[in-house]
Amino acid sequence: MERQVYLSGHFVAESEALISFRDRGFTLGDAVFDAERTFNGQIFRLEAHIDRLYHSLSKTQIDPGLSRSEMIDVTLETVERNRALLHPGEDYWVMQRVTRGLNVVGGDLWQSKGATVIIECTPLPLAARAPLMRDGLDIFVPSLRRTPPESLDPNIKSHNYLNLVMADNEVRSRSSHAWAVLLDTRGFLCEGIGSNVFIVRDRMLYTPRPDYVLPGISRQVVMDLAEKRGVEVVEADITPQEAKRADEVFITSTSFCICPVRTFEGVDLTSAGVPGPITRLLSDDFSLEAGVDFRAQYLNAVKTKVGE
Repeated sequence: MERQVYLSGHFVAESEALISFRDRGFTLGDAVFDAERTFNGQIFRLEAHIDRLYHSLSKTQIDPGLSRSEMIDVTLETVERNRALLHPGEDYWVMQRVTRGLNVVGGDLWQSKGATVIIECTPLPLAARAPLMRDGLDIFVPSLRRTPPESLDPNIKSHNYLNLVMADNEVRSRSSHAWAVLLDTRGFLCEGIGSNVFIVRDRMLYTPRPDYVLPGISRQVVMDLAEKRGVEVVEADITPQEAKRADEVFITSTSFCICPVRTFEGVDLTSAGVPGPITRLLSDDFSLEAGVDFRAQYLNAVKTKVGE
C-alpha cells in the first residue's frame, strides 16, 4: 500500500527511493524536470510535457539515457502501478526529474556519472488549495525580480527554484491566499512559482511574452481554447498598473489548470464575480477538454474533508 517510484531503471517503494548526497541535482541544482496531472487517472497532455522535458534536457546537455518514447512508457507505467492507491475524486501530480548524475570524487567539477532519472506521482493537494480556487488568489509583486534570460534561459524547467521560492516566502504572510508573481528585470509582469498569469481587458487576453517566462502547457491550452472562442490573445509586456486596471486576472498551472485572482496588490478585481465571466468560460472549456470539471473536483475535496 505504498506508492512506487521509478529510479534509474528500477521501480522501488517510495520510502526506498534514495539518491546520493553527491548527486548534482542536490549539490548544484543541476537538474531539469517536468510535471503533469491526471484527470480520472489519465495523464493530460503527456506528450507535450515530455517534449518540453526533452527541450530542457537538450538545452542543458543532459542525457537521460532514455528515449522520448521510453520516458513516456515509464511514466505511464508509474501511474498504472500507483493507480489503485488513488481515493475517489483524487488525481495525481506526475513528475519526471533528471539530474546530471553524481559528482566524480577526486574529479573536476564538470565531471559526472550517468544521469539520475526519477519518475514519481503524488496526490494533488486538492483540499489544501480548494479555498484558493473557490475565493481567488491575492497576487502580490515581491521585491525580488525573476532571473533574466541573459542569466538562465526561462524555457529550461530546471531545479533552480530558489528565486521563486524566496519570492513566494516574501509574500506568504500577507494573506492566506497570497500568490507571488514576479516582475522581470525590466519591470513587467513575468511569472509565479509554477504558474503563468493572464489579464482580461475588454474581452481580450494578455499574457507575458515567452521570451521572459516558461510557457506552460496549461497556458497554451488556454490560448488555444480562447482562439476557438474568438477571444483574442496578445503576448505582451504588461505593467503592474495594467493588471490593477484589468477586468479579470487568472493564473494557469498544471495543478490548478485555471485559478481566478481576486486581488492584485490589494486592488479588488471581483466586480464581475469569482471567477469572472471570461475566466469561467475558459475554465468550463478547459474542463470539457480534460473530461473532468476541475473546479468541482477542488471544491468537492473541501466538502469531503469537512464531512470526514
